[in-house]
Amino acid sequence: MIRLAQPAIGDAEISAVAAVLRSGWLVQGSAVKAFESEVARLAGTEHAIAVTNGTAALHLSLVALGIGNGDRVAVATYSWPATANVIALTGATPVFIDIEPRTMGMDPDRLAEALRRDQGIRAVLPVHAFGGVCNLPAIVEHADRHNVPVIEDAACALGARLLSRPAGCWGQVGCFSFHPRKIVTTGEGGAIVTSDSAVADALRALRNHGLDPRATEPDFIRPGLNCRMTEFQAALGSSQLGRHVDLVSAHRRVAEWYAEALREFSLTLPEALEPDSHVYQAYVIRLAPAVALRRREFLQQLRAAGVEATIGTHHLPLTRYFRSVGGYRAGDFPVTDVVAASAVALPMHHALSRADVGMVARALGEAIEGLAA
Repeated sequence: MIRLAQPAIGDAEISAVAAVLRSGWLVQGSAVKAFESEVARLAGTEHAIAVTNGTAALHLSLVALGIGNGDRVAVATYSWPATANVIALTGATPVFIDIEPRTMGMDPDRLAEALRRDQGIRAVLPVHAFGGVCNLPAIVEHADRHNVPVIEDAACALGARLLSRPAGCWGQVGCFSFHPRKIVTTGEGGAIVTSDSAVADALRALRNHGLDPRATEPDFIRPGLNCRMTEFQAALGSSQLGRHVDLVSAHRRVAEWYAEALREFSLTLPEALEPDSHVYQAYVIRLAPAVALRRREFLQQLRAAGVEATIGTHHLPLTRYFRSVGGYRAGDFPVTDVVAASAVALPMHHALSRADVGMVARALGEAIEGLAA
């Protein structure tokens, strides 16, 4: 089976984790600080705050920016449910914004309409789908015009750059995930990056029971959670960051192989706004309409041929919870309707060979032919 994803765990990572375990110092030590320093450098920000996962990063960011009951947050329609769940968990309401087909990220024109129409929007939460930076210049311009902060869901996009600016540094805060499907993993883990020192202090307090990060004696200044990253997770992450450039290069190389191998098929391949703006955490194609109608069978045929594949991600307004509370229906977000129904994530990881990509392409072609017969 050609796996959908495979974390890049080697002897260096195992040794780094073992060293922390042998030290007996498992939380709140130097490993997390070193990891945070490197994440901040990659994101081009002054601060990075390591947390338990990417969902916690998004949740704490909203709380740190004062989002709560009665507020409304503009958010992309196409993402993993965590992106919208955290808004609801603060007591705020998601205002879903349709995507643009090229980047599969928030459509700036639809955002502009929402900001003009809805004076209750207090934050904008775009998503860099599958590791490709969305149209941030236009999104930030619209948000700034209405004095609304931007929270980047850059979960998949560490190392991507648009107009020479790293993903994560465009908004007031940026959020990364280090889940095993990400290019850099800490098992589970996340980080929030910002250049606003006051926001960074609020985030450090929120992740650690409300403890004042600047006090010389313990002083709890606000309600907080326990969202601290462990030392052994950070050691694993730092080891991975040491070869981040090579891992991203490997993903981009596989994306080039796919583009060559799949060009003969009637598919929509992923696009990047600029060459450096996509790290291809996932490689997500879109099927032609006739095949998309039978996507479940298509995926079954790929798996039967030894190729692990899945859908791209989720149409959030049409998930059961948000459909029930928001009354959303097919047709409300027409671009997401098409993209979500036709997207397929193919195997993408550092260990794929050109031969593997060729096998995926052959299996894909046979599945298309089989469904057309």
